[in-house]
Amino acid sequence: MPTLLHQLIVDFLLDALKQYIRQHASGRALSAPLPVRLHQGRQYREPDIVYLCAERLQATEQYPDGADLVMEVVSDGEEARERDFVHKRDEYAKAGISEYWIVDPQEREIHVLTLDGDAYREHGVYTDQQEASSAMFADFHVNVREVFDVHNSDA
Repeated sequence: MPTLLHQLIVDFLLDALKQYIRQHASGRALSAPLPVRLHQGRQYREPDIVYLCAERLQATEQYPDGADLVMEVVSDGEEARERDFVHKRDEYAKAGISEYWIVDPQEREIHVLTLDGDAYREHGVYTDQQEASSAMFADFHVNVREVFDVHNSDA
């Protein structure tokens, strides 16, 4: 179950991504709950944050078929860690989602994965002293410390 910190992180990242998209890209960034159809309609997931390019958005009537970028904030517990780091990683890769961010408050790390064939490779693992950057959007980056210290900000 998402905690207050989890939701504050989602809000921070969604705001940052929306601001970037307004200035540099087309499409929309949305937050859960929005079911995303994976594997030709047989499976759905609700990523914390999903980016849909303009073309995918126009082709969507009710629930999007896949996504272009997803972000998951890891919830507390080993089951949640395994779900985000293993199961969702495999599912999102099989669905052809180009970029997957795993935001880990416990370790204060952001893992940015990019699709390489039918599996993800690490674009980068970012910690407190760094800015996490997107492979899809060359100019999109977030300060890792600000992401995890969002509960201390006045935003």
